[in-house]
Amino acid sequence: MSMKVFERLKQLMIETTHEERQEIDREIEEKTEKYCDDGIDDLPDSAFIEIINRIKKRKKKKISKEETPLMAQ
Repeated sequence: MSMKVFERLKQLMIETTHEERQEIDREIEEKTEKYCDDGIDDLPDSAFIEIINRIKKRKKKKISKEETPLMAQ
């Protein structure tokens, strides 16, 4: 996990899970085509926050799909 990503999240006061931070690292690497510690410096806050929001939205969808409604008896 990238320490620079962790520090930037802390600076922006955004809480994430370890799993989310790993996904953030991967997305930064894909977007910048650099290792996440180097690529994070190329992203403005707006692009960084967009990545975070996309990951949190995906996680929220995944959780809601995993939940099964109780059947009425």
